[in-house]
Amino acid sequence: MPTRFPSWLRQHLAALRTLLVLTVLLGLAYPLAILALAQLPGLKDNADGSFVTSAEGRRVGSSLIGQSFTDTDGNALARYFQSRPSAAGEGYDPTSTSASNLGPEDVVDTFDDPATPDEDESGQSLLTQVCARSLAIGEREGVDGGRKYCTASGVGAVLAVHHAGPGFDGPVTRVVSVNEACPTTPFLATYQGVAVTCREPGDDIAAGERIVVRGGAPDNPAVPADAVTASGSGLDPGISPAYAELQIPRVARERGLPVDQVSALVDENTTGRALGFIGEPSVNVLALNLDLDRVSAGP
Repeated sequence: MPTRFPSWLRQHLAALRTLLVLTVLLGLAYPLAILALAQLPGLKDNADGSFVTSAEGRRVGSSLIGQSFTDTDGNALARYFQSRPSAAGEGYDPTSTSASNLGPEDVVDTFDDPATPDEDESGQSLLTQVCARSLAIGEREGVDGGRKYCTASGVGAVLAVHHAGPGFDGPVTRVVSVNEACPTTPFLATYQGVAVTCREPGDDIAAGERIVVRGGAPDNPAVPADAVTASGSGLDPGISPAYAELQIPRVARERGLPVDQVSALVDENTTGRALGFIGEPSVNVLALNLDLDRVSAGP
C-alpha cells in the first residue's frame, strides 16, 4: 500500500513543484528565448542599446539617450549643436532619469537667509530658469533672448503687491520685485503709482498679491521652447528643427563651413512624425554632431 503523506506536506510539495516549473519557464526559458529573439538581424542593435560609434570606431553614446556638448566647466562648445536642458542627475544621467517636477505656477525664487549662513536655501523657480536659459542662448546665438514674463536681466518678472485693506482690497501700499534681491534695481520703477522695491531678507512675499508682468517681449520668442525646458525623462536625444535652425549660423561660422552644408546635415538627421501624425519632428543631436566631425576637423 503506497505511503500517503499528510495533507500539509502534500500542499508544500505541490507548491514546490509549481515553483520549480515556473522558475524553469519564466526564469530561464523565457529570458533565453527573448535574448535569442533580440539577436535577430534588425533587432540586435536596438537590444544592445542603439550605440553610436565615431569615425574612429569609438563608442560615443546611444542614439536613444541625449548628452551634453560642453567643456569641463559646463560651457557650451561652440563647434557643436547643443542639446536641450536635462534634469536627470547632473544632466543626461541614465541612472537618474527624471523631470524637474516644477510646474507653471513655480515663479518665485528663494534666496539665502543671512540668519542661517550655513544653509543653502537659494533656488531658481522654473520661470527664472527659463528666463536665464533664454537670455544665455540669445547671447550665444546672436538673437533676442527675451521672453514674456522675464526681466531684461533674466529672472522672472514677478511682483508682490501689498494692499491697505484685508486680502487684496484697498489701495496699493507696497510693491516688491520678488525675484530681485537687494541691492538690485527692480526691473519696474513703479506699479500703480507706487515705487517698486527689491526683495529684502524676511519680506513676507506670500502676503502680497502675486502679479506676473508680461513685459514687451514678442508672443513668438526667437529662442524655441525646447531650448529652455527639459524633457520629461531628462534623456531626450533630439531637439526641434527650430532650435537646430537657430544654431546653424554659429556652428557653420565656428567650423568654417557653408551655412547650406550645415543646413543639409540638419535635414539628414531630422526625423518626421511617426506614421505622419504622431509626435513632432526631431533632430538627433549626437548623430548630427558626428556628421559634422566627419566633414570638418574635430576640436
